[in-house]
Amino acid sequence: MNTSAALQPEPAPVAACTVSRDVQNFDLLIEDMETELGESWGDLGFTDAMAFLEQPDASALEFLAVALDSEDEEEVSLIGELINASRKKGIKVLLIAQDVGPVVLHQLLNLGADGFLPYPLPEGALHDAIERLRMPEPAAPAAIASAATPQAGAGGGHDGVILAVHGLAGGVGATTFAVNLAWEIATKQKKDGPRVCILDLDLQMGSTSTYLDLPRKEFVYELLSDTATMDHDSFNQALQVFEDRVHVLTAPADMLPLDLIGPEDVTTLLKFARANFDVVVIDMPTTLVAWTETVLSEAHVYFALMELDMRSAQNALRFVRLLKSEDLPHERLRFALNRAPRFTDLQGKARVKRMAESLDIDIELLLPDGQKQVSQSCDHGLPLSQNTAKNPLRKEIAKLAASLHDLISDEAAGA
Repeated sequence: MNTSAALQPEPAPVAACTVSRDVQNFDLLIEDMETELGESWGDLGFTDAMAFLEQPDASALEFLAVALDSEDEEEVSLIGELINASRKKGIKVLLIAQDVGPVVLHQLLNLGADGFLPYPLPEGALHDAIERLRMPEPAAPAAIASAATPQAGAGGGHDGVILAVHGLAGGVGATTFAVNLAWEIATKQKKDGPRVCILDLDLQMGSTSTYLDLPRKEFVYELLSDTATMDHDSFNQALQVFEDRVHVLTAPADMLPLDLIGPEDVTTLLKFARANFDVVVIDMPTTLVAWTETVLSEAHVYFALMELDMRSAQNALRFVRLLKSEDLPHERLRFALNRAPRFTDLQGKARVKRMAESLDIDIELLLPDGQKQVSQSCDHGLPLSQNTAKNPLRKEIAKLAASLHDLISDEAAGA
């Protein structure tokens, strides 16, 4: 008997594989894989990986780390087949992407990839992702119960009021209105006030993070790209807190196409937001998209902001005409006129009246011009009440927040 051969340890089974066109293009991934798995990992090309999954050795795999860049976008169908084959074998798939378009990533995540990391990899990101992949999946009954009865944060059942804000033209002050309305509602009571959340769904030009001086988190993109796996923990992880009173889902760090998310994604997002908060304020993009109808149908109040000018009037007319033609709930619209004429401006007030009559709408909310103090407050990343509490615009928004208190209380009582 060869004693040395008997004492030779068997090689450790391969626990994971990187899959790429050329793994040398992802040298940081190689280093992190060696740190996390030592020698118990391998590397495969896209075609080789499909063949390897048919081998008995594939049963020992925990996950595949599929690394791709912009040149691999042409291979999206092959990568999709690889994801499907891996899931059938019970093997998790982690995407490592560099300069890959959001549409391609969204497509791959929808096919069943279990996670996504940007490349170059942030420090510790691969370790955290592997830990998440190794977490046991909840039992089916528990998952069903969780979906049927969403829990707030760590676990309290809310049924939040949804207040959507839609600017009918650029620069009409929709984001300023949304941010300050959320803040006034959250701070109306010094203690035990309603839990308030802002969702900035303007994926391209969203400015909520700027107006509250909050950084844009990369995890927001990951959350929106894979809403099928969203849970209460991932939803809350994507939020940031301003002054311990308002939680904010900022727009993603990069400009993304508005069709990155669809009606089903928005429905899921609103479900978790309502379950976690008493009030959900949504800052909508100016552009109408496929999921505008979803928000309009879910919203308790849908504010349409405009100014006293021709572009706002024309857009309001076209907006209402569209909603009526599609038999959508146009009655939920609440028109608000920003930079409205002062009380003493009788000529201006007459113009507002003529505008409402010509459009056949009710302009229910007249917001005064806050002038330079508003832009200064936004630049400083502070709500108006913290920067210029006596500003007339701030006072009017505070009155609106107080008038919405009954609606919020009724919804909370019925939760």
